[in-house]
Amino acid sequence: METQVLEQLEQVEQKIKLVDGAFTPSEASDVVSALIDEKINFHKIHRLKIWEGNHHCETTELNSRIEELQNEKIVAKEFINKVRAMGGMLRINGHLEISLAEEV
Repeated sequence: METQVLEQLEQVEQKIKLVDGAFTPSEASDVVSALIDEKINFHKIHRLKIWEGNHHCETTELNSRIEELQNEKIVAKEFINKVRAMGGMLRINGHLEISLAEEV
């Protein structure tokens, strides 16, 4: 059996620019909805995997996060619709930051 030693990371943080630019309200709505929907789906799939392993499991935390994201989507759409009514554009700046987590 081989023993593998993890090499020390040269970089402990990674930043990814997901979205950066000016958008029409329709474009902004598509981008924001797609990002939030993807995260909601991630949590729903995670919840389903947990449930498949134990039909009596507690998923309150995941349910709360899904509901929170659904509410944020509504708030974002309302904001975008107000900007649409004003004839304005929207700027979206979204960065993803990945870093080494402390062990739990």
